[in-house]
Amino acid sequence: MIPYGRQDITQADVDAMVAVLQSDFLTQGPMVPRFEQRVAQHVGASHALAVNSATSALHIACLALGLGKGDWLLTTPVTFVASANCGLYCGAKVDFVDVDPRTYNLCPKALEIKLEQAEREGKLPKVLVAVHLCGQPCDMQAIQALAQRYSFKVIEDASHAIGGKYQGEFIGNCRYSDITVFSFHPVKIITTAEGGMAVTNDTELANRMALLRSHGITRDPAQMTHEADGPWYYQQIDLGFNYRMTELQAALGFTQMERLDQYVARRHQLAHRYDDLLRELPVTTPWQHPDSYSGLHLYVIRLQLDKIQKTHRQVFEALRELGIGVNLHYIPVHIQPYYQRMGFQIGDFPEAESYYAEAISLPMFQTMSEAQQDEVVAALSKALQA
Repeated sequence: MIPYGRQDITQADVDAMVAVLQSDFLTQGPMVPRFEQRVAQHVGASHALAVNSATSALHIACLALGLGKGDWLLTTPVTFVASANCGLYCGAKVDFVDVDPRTYNLCPKALEIKLEQAEREGKLPKVLVAVHLCGQPCDMQAIQALAQRYSFKVIEDASHAIGGKYQGEFIGNCRYSDITVFSFHPVKIITTAEGGMAVTNDTELANRMALLRSHGITRDPAQMTHEADGPWYYQQIDLGFNYRMTELQAALGFTQMERLDQYVARRHQLAHRYDDLLRELPVTTPWQHPDSYSGLHLYVIRLQLDKIQKTHRQVFEALRELGIGVNLHYIPVHIQPYYQRMGFQIGDFPEAESYYAEAISLPMFQTMSEAQQDEVVAALSKALQA
């Protein structure tokens, strides 16, 4: 089976993790700050906070921005559930904005309409989570303009997008957002096994997230309510969580970062080759906005169902039977049973639902060979036949 995603672990990665195992620190040592600094420098952000997952990063980002009970969070329905759940964790309400039919990202025009209606109803969002689906950035300049007009905060969910660029600058510099979040799950562009990171240019937000990721505990005398009882002393000054990243994970991430640009470049080579190989098949290949340089975590095709004699499911199952580990990213969040119990219904976001009815994620990973890619294309061609 050719998987849709796969990590690349080298001897340098192994050596870095062994060095941690032989050191004095398995957690809360020097490697996490080194990894944070490496990512911050690469993307051009002032601060980076490593955590145990991108979900945790989204949660503390929302909390740091003051999201709470009675507030609203907006995001796209075409994403993993964590992009919406982070709002619910904070006690906020969640709503969605339909996607652009070409990029599959949150549509700024649909967002503007949603905001105009929300203003009339007194339901303007406090936070918007803009998801860079497949690694292609959203139209952040347009989103920021709306954020300034309607006074909401912006989180970039760049779980798919580290190493990508928007308008020639690395995603994560937070030029158009308050906080950006990355994921380092094994199927992502680089990995720490499990892990995530939040980056920001706001020192206050960084300090708040640092506190929240480790139980709300501080050893900083300046943050304490009174003078320390002794050198052992710490205070819990907020209700935080154990969202810390281990030294092992950080060591792996640090060495993976050395190959990030190489990985993204290879993904672009594979994507261009897919574009050429699939040109004559009844599928729609990914459209790339000229302002973007995608991280290309995913390569998603859409079936032209009016030109084939099989259903979406039949093509998907045929590919799996032929040894191609295709996937579907994602089931729109608003049609999940948990969200339907909140009142969302099929038909609420037609572009997202149209995407879901046609989308298939083909294998895409940096160590993929041309022979494997040829096998994928041959299987797809066979699966599309009547």
